Amino acid sequence: MAAKIFTIAQQKGGAGKTTIACHLAVALSEGGKWKVAVVDIDPQKSLSRWHELREKILGKGKSGLTLSTIGGWRTQNEVDRLKQSMDFVVIDSPPHAETEARIAVRAADLVILPVQPSPMDLWAVQPTLDLARQEKARVLLVFNRMPPRGVLADAVTARARELGVPVAAATLGSRVAFAASLYSGRSVGESEPSGLAAAEIAALAKELSQRAAAAA
Repeated sequence: MAAKIFTIAQQKGGAGKTTIACHLAVALSEGGKWKVAVVDIDPQKSLSRWHELREKILGKGKSGLTLSTIGGWRTQNEVDRLKQSMDFVVIDSPPHAETEARIAVRAADLVILPVQPSPMDLWAVQPTLDLARQEKARVLLVFNRMPPRGVLADAVTARARELGVPVAAATLGSRVAFAASLYSGRSVGESEPSGLAAAEIAALAKELSQRAAAAA
C-alpha cells in the first residue's frame, strides 16, 4: 500500500510548522512500527538540522526516520519514490507559494495547516487555503500553542469553523517541552513520554492516521 502523505503548509511564518513535522514524524513511526520519511523542502533546513543532530545522538541510521532534502522540480519524483516504500511521508514545506510548496500541497493526502489562536493568524491562513483549493487538496486546520479552554480558545475555534475547512479535534498546547526536546534530537514522546505534550502529539498523529485511512 502506498504511503499516506501529510504536507505541513502555512504561508505565515512562526506557526510552528517544522516543530510539528519533527514531533509528528516520530509519533507516526510508533517506535519503529511504521516506516516514516520526512521531506525537507523549506530553505531554512531546520528539520534537516534536527535530523542530523538526532543521528549524531542516537547513532547513524538509528533515527527511526528517513530524511530527504530536495527541492525544485525533483520534489514530485522524490515523493512518488518514497510513497512506494514508506507508510507515512511528512513534508515540511516552505512558507511561501513557490513551486515546491505547490507541489507539496498537490502531492498530499492531507494538508496540515497549523495556526496559532489569534485573529491575526486566522486572517493569515487564506493564501494557504487558496493554494490548497487550487490544487484540490484536503486541508485540516490544527491549532498550535493553544491556551487552556476559555473565552479566547472558544472564540478562535468558532471563527476557524467559519472558514469552511475541517478543524482537528486534537490541539497542541503552548508547552516548552515541544522546543526543548528538539535540542536533544528527540521528540516529546521520547523525552517526556508521560507528559501532556506527548499525549497531544500522539492524539494528533492518531487523528491524522484515521482521517487519511477514511479518505482512502
